[in-house]
Formats: sequence, C-alpha cells, structure tokens
Amino acid sequence: MRKLILALALAGTALSSSAVAAEKLKIGTEGAYPPFNFVDSSGKIGGFDVEIGLALCERMKVECEVVAQDWDGIIPGLLAKKYDMIIASMFITEERKKQVAFTNPYYLAAMTHAAPKGAGISAFSNEALQGKVIGAQSGTTQADYIAAVYPDAEIKLYPTQAEANLDMVNGRLDLQVGDMLPLLDWVTKNDDGKGCCELVGEPITDKKFVGDGVGIAVRQEDNEMREKLNKALDEIRADGTYKKINDKYFTIDVYTMK
Repeated sequence: MRKLILALALAGTALSSSAVAAEKLKIGTEGAYPPFNFVDSSGKIGGFDVEIGLALCERMKVECEVVAQDWDGIIPGLLAKKYDMIIASMFITEERKKQVAFTNPYYLAAMTHAAPKGAGISAFSNEALQGKVIGAQSGTTQADYIAAVYPDAEIKLYPTQAEANLDMVNGRLDLQVGDMLPLLDWVTKNDDGKGCCELVGEPITDKKFVGDGVGIAVRQEDNEMREKLNKALDEIRADGTYKKINDKYFTIDVYTMK
C-alpha cells in the first residue's frame, strides 16, 4: 500500500511538473504604436516591445503568446486575466501603480511636441497656445499632460497615435504631444510624417507625467513573475540580446537614451 501511495504521489508530481512546463503566458500589447508595437501586413504583431517580451520569455524558459488589445482597455484586460503582462510602452506612474505592479524600466521615457512644418510654434505655455487645436492619444500620460498644461487650448483625443498623426497630416491639428521615440520615427521615416511635420521644443521629461521610465505591468499579486521578469531583463542586457533588438529599431540605446 505504501508503495502504491508513493507511486501515485510521484505520478502526481510528474503531472504537476508537466503542467508547469507546458504553461503558456500571454503578453498584452497595443499593436498600434510603431516602432514599439504594430501589426504587419501579414497580420503578425511585432515591434521592439514584442521582441523584448519574447526574449524575456525565452530567458525565463516559458512559452508566450502575444495578444493585441486597444489601449483604453489594456489595464482592465490585464486585471480580467486576458493576459499575464502588459508590454506596450507603458510609462510607470504613481496613478497606474494603484492598479498594477511594474517591473524595473526596460527603457527610459520622454515626450515631445510635433507640429506642421513652418507653423512657427516656439513658445509652449498655456497663454501662447490658447485656442490652438492640440491632440494626443486618449488614455495616455500625453493626454493628461495637454489637459493639465494647456487648459485653454482645444483638446482633441484619439484612440490611436496613428489617428492623431493622420489628423495632423490633414491639417486638423496645430500641435500634438506624443511619446518621443514613435514621433521621431514618424517624422524621420514615414512618408506622410516627413512631408508634413517636425518635432518642436525640448523633450518633456517631467516625472509627474513620464514617471520613472517604461515598465512591464503585471497584476499586483504576481510579485514572483515581476521578479523573474526583472532578472531576465538584467540577463538580456548583460548578454547583448537587448542591444541586438535595440539596434534593429533605434540608433541610440533606449535603455539609457544615450
């Protein structure tokens, strides 16, 4: 009988280990924020965020699936367990920490203004921009920024960054505020962006809005996963994996912004 009990216990352990080994984690990302996350012509989700996420999964020896989620619902989706982590260029802010836990930053954060070429905007006070039409993506710290800093402007918010960019191309925006690297990518590499627009003013680095960098969000109770992600991030920085992915998308090291 004791041998039978031991055999059953060992079988249960083996099954449990197999279940752990077979576990698949899901990464939530927006899929509409190039070059960080986007859906390519074949329908595959890619970008810097996605490649970093998959590299972390490989280092943690877990299989991961990438799931696209509209930005406005991305934190609710995590809390509803539609996915296990958010890797979507999310700024680490005190407000978001009330809902989720963050890893250490996987790149630094800054915002910037973009304007039509020749607009002549050089002053960035509420008084100077009173009555101007200023846009940003809804549900972002950029949206919070323009609401706080330019209360007398006409504020327009968009479901995606691409829609804000399109309205600027079509002359419906005098100015927009966005994450610095995607906007830089847009005005230097995208045909529409290069033709119409330019970055103006100094980078916006106020921690009240950009927080402590960009992190991976997990549910507050998932501290073990957060620690494993931090360890994996240190490892891919140390072995050159991070640099290889970084250099595919950027000419600077976005981890240090140098």
